[in-house]
Amino acid sequence: MFIDEAKIRIKAGDGGNGCIAFRREKYIPKGGPSGGDGGRGGDVWLEATEDVDTLLDFAGRHNWNAEDGEQGGGKNCSGLAGKDLIIKVPAGTQVYDEGLEHLLLIDLNKPGMKVKICRGGRGGKGNQNFATSTRQTPRFAQKGQAGAERNVQLVLKLIADIGLTGLPNAGKSTLLSRCSAARPKIASYPFTTLEPMLGIVELSDYRRFVMADLPGLIEGAHSGAGLGIDFLKHIERTRIIVHILDIMPMDGMNPADNYKIIRKELLSYSKELGKKKEVIVLNKIDLDPDGEQLKKIKKKFRKKIFIISAVTGKGVKELSEELYKLVQQHKRVKSE
Repeated sequence: MFIDEAKIRIKAGDGGNGCIAFRREKYIPKGGPSGGDGGRGGDVWLEATEDVDTLLDFAGRHNWNAEDGEQGGGKNCSGLAGKDLIIKVPAGTQVYDEGLEHLLLIDLNKPGMKVKICRGGRGGKGNQNFATSTRQTPRFAQKGQAGAERNVQLVLKLIADIGLTGLPNAGKSTLLSRCSAARPKIASYPFTTLEPMLGIVELSDYRRFVMADLPGLIEGAHSGAGLGIDFLKHIERTRIIVHILDIMPMDGMNPADNYKIIRKELLSYSKELGKKKEVIVLNKIDLDPDGEQLKKIKKKFRKKIFIISAVTGKGVKELSEELYKLVQQHKRVKSE
């Protein structure tokens, strides 16, 4: 199951209380205070990783607590510090504080990023720390400090090199299954893809890139129509947008008009999406054996169009090679 949003409560460990104790040994009637300090509470960390690709682990668990520090002991023994809690989330997770007007705390957009989200409480001091020349037998100790806590919302935006977008039933899932080992649901009716699906496209010489199959969009998606904005946000993370167009749309419309619909929805959701590199792919060429439909469609486009058949595999290898080149170009530009 793909889960891309979750609300959880995070609490760091409480500090252990300081100890009230006195040294009691034979022949030492006035040994003095010997209460040890309490241990520090564990911190809570969030760490971005590639080992998980969904927030499913948070669906049934809303409370995440670090370990409390141990109380201090006699004979000047300090309590052990509580263990830190490291919560692993998918790379691409944004963390919002529910108590600060939904403030964005951190964007964990790179694998390996790690942030301390809640600090553990300080351990209390034992009574040994309060002895003075005028107060030689203090009968009090300091309590441990409570650990910090906060309610946060986790929002996952998938990180992929290539994002496949288009109207429902355009052939996005078929293309992903042809290019990678991913096995999304494929059927002859719209909205067979109800959640994003990632696949790794492997080429010769150990070259690879990540492709995401995103659920089909319809007109009005930016305002909640169809699957709405639940999955539009994932397109923001992709380096390159690939528009998949059906050469023979079920609604009888011209593929060029369908392209304009999707383009409009992307821009309505975010102007930044309009600045991304895009590739237009005309799919299901096997349905147009004489090429008459292709000639009509080409007249509508001034941009380069890739012609493929995800079912038969025609043109898929050439498209994959081109996408790999574009991904490498994008990485070079970003690194400069």
